Amino acid sequence: MRYFISILVLTVVTVVAILGFRGSHSRKTSLYIFPDMEWQLKLRPQKDNGFFPNGLSSQMSPQGTVARAKPIHALAGEALPFEDAPVFTGRAPGTTNFVELNPMPITATYLQRGQQRFTIYCSPCHGAQADGNGITKKIGAMAVVANLHDKRIVGLPDGEIFHVITNGRNLMGSYASQVTVQDRWAIIAYVRALQFSHLGTVEDLPQPLRAALKK
Repeated sequence: MRYFISILVLTVVTVVAILGFRGSHSRKTSLYIFPDMEWQLKLRPQKDNGFFPNGLSSQMSPQGTVARAKPIHALAGEALPFEDAPVFTGRAPGTTNFVELNPMPITATYLQRGQQRFTIYCSPCHGAQADGNGITKKIGAMAVVANLHDKRIVGLPDGEIFHVITNGRNLMGSYASQVTVQDRWAIIAYVRALQFSHLGTVEDLPQPLRAALKK
């Protein structure tokens, strides 16, 4: 034990003498214990490369290559996952602002898909009516569950709800691995339909439907 402090001090001095202080500047050549971490053997895109006949590092995909991702057909056109598109980010391109409206075309079939996915992934907590009274709350597994008819949530942009489904918020975890991008927007469309049915009035209906309802 009496030699421990001496050995520790000697070790620290040796390490500092060899490697120097973190963030300090020196004209001496750096000592890399693992040089491959700093100098990687890789090809930069669009750079010269003598290995290929055309002299470029970026090559066309071989015939028969299977694409890693397929474009999604949104209202603004096709978009791929690596693009800064609202359908994948929930935000306006080049900004941090959430998009107000669902970027996907809303059809009856799409709403049915949203209802199915909502029933599977959302209703256990939020309830079939999205009022926060799901089975997890009833059995005491979760004491606090958001009521999706709450005025604050109704006022959220569609893009922010997409962000919450994708990344989670507060007690809610991320569902990005369970629910596809298209299905997240389908769920949002169905939630908006639930909110409209819960908070809407007869005056919100088109005149022909309003007349039929009164009958």
